[in-house]
Amino acid sequence: MAANKNQVYNIPIAYRKMENLHIVFWLFKDIAWCMFWKPLGMVMIIPTLAISIIIAWRTRNIVSELCHNLAITVWISANSFWMCSEFLGYDNTIVFGNTTVKHLAMIPFVMGVLILAFYYLIYKPRHKEEEATL
Repeated sequence: MAANKNQVYNIPIAYRKMENLHIVFWLFKDIAWCMFWKPLGMVMIIPTLAISIIIAWRTRNIVSELCHNLAITVWISANSFWMCSEFLGYDNTIVFGNTTVKHLAMIPFVMGVLILAFYYLIYKPRHKEEEATL
């Protein structure tokens, strides 16, 4: 059965408040990175990543939401790793060949792309009848 275009996707207000707070933490983390405020940036990793994981867990029953929220979680992980490598001064340290520590952030970035590729290229085409938020 195809999803009704008039269907409503409801988010409990407590969840929505947490999602909005998550954006605030994420912005503070990235502002701290931009301004090179090491303590604030590193502390903001904890609530930003924790809330991202909680949001992914809460949406685990809706595959479209879960995949997007997992992609966000690995994005924040990659972003945080990159930020810490810059803050601690080892971002340009060579790991092998021309690959630096900063380049290792590509691992979780690619994981996020693979999660979304799985959803859009494999899962969604095989589950057309399933309701999705995207």
